Amino acid sequence: MKRYTITCQQQSVHITEWGTEQLPTIVCFHGLGSTSLSFIEIAEALADEFRLIAIDLPGHGKTPAFLDPLHYRMKPFTDWIDEVLHILDIKRFYALSHSWGSVLSLYYLIEHADRVLGTILIDGGYHSKRLYGLSVEEEVVFYEQDFEDSVSTWDEFLDVAVYAPDARRSHSLDLAGADLLRMEEGRFHWHARGETAAAIVRALHHEDVLDFLPDVPPADIQLYVATLPTDQASIRQQATNRLHEMTQATVHFVPETGHLLHWDRPDIIIKAIRHYWTSGKILSSIRKNSLLWNKSKKKGFIC
Repeated sequence: MKRYTITCQQQSVHITEWGTEQLPTIVCFHGLGSTSLSFIEIAEALADEFRLIAIDLPGHGKTPAFLDPLHYRMKPFTDWIDEVLHILDIKRFYALSHSWGSVLSLYYLIEHADRVLGTILIDGGYHSKRLYGLSVEEEVVFYEQDFEDSVSTWDEFLDVAVYAPDARRSHSLDLAGADLLRMEEGRFHWHARGETAAAIVRALHHEDVLDFLPDVPPADIQLYVATLPTDQASIRQQATNRLHEMTQATVHFVPETGHLLHWDRPDIIIKAIRHYWTSGKILSSIRKNSLLWNKSKKKGFIC
């Protein structure tokens, strides 16, 4: 693992990388409040097979926040991501994402699908604010308060902020947890600020996934869905059905996993990457979906 900084739009951008340049490239997009080390266990397992590039997205980890909160909206944000990838000289890649990062990954396909060889979404891309009935102001208040909270010890930070109750733990995940830490006046704080979370929440409400999913072109998309908590099973099924109907994504429900599915069951995601991301399968799928897309456009609807 190596970590370094590049400059994009006069802003420093922190990158974490595993593997070597001659290997196929996976670009990783973390969720709201996380960092590039969110993918550490997956990357450690695959570093001999793939080059993995994970970006600390603006306002997260060691990448400063956007000065203009409107830059967190889909198009300016994904244009920024594309510029970062050009600076890194990444021409074509596989996209691995979690939660909010999966929304960005899907939107990126609208304008840059030719650069993406395959997409794996980890419990993200389907959480429509409209379907879930969340008020923007209620959600903003929650995140502003939650992200500005603090605790007094490292062990408490791990228990309260990093791990879900009874979640599996590992040395690598402890390193990912340390990446989430900001110390201030002897208190253990979440690294991302409440104003960053608020800007992202407002952007997600402004452009709900249901508004742009019909514009996502044919692509090889695999969605892995958490099944906990069980009281959300009905809305989760409804939301993932909508994603499948609009994008033809393949949906996989993973038993006994929470939202941090890739922490609960990294083996599932590692196996999926090895299974799906071979050039023959990807190209065959893209050709097939492109034919369906072209026919649907002529008929005036989208498959």
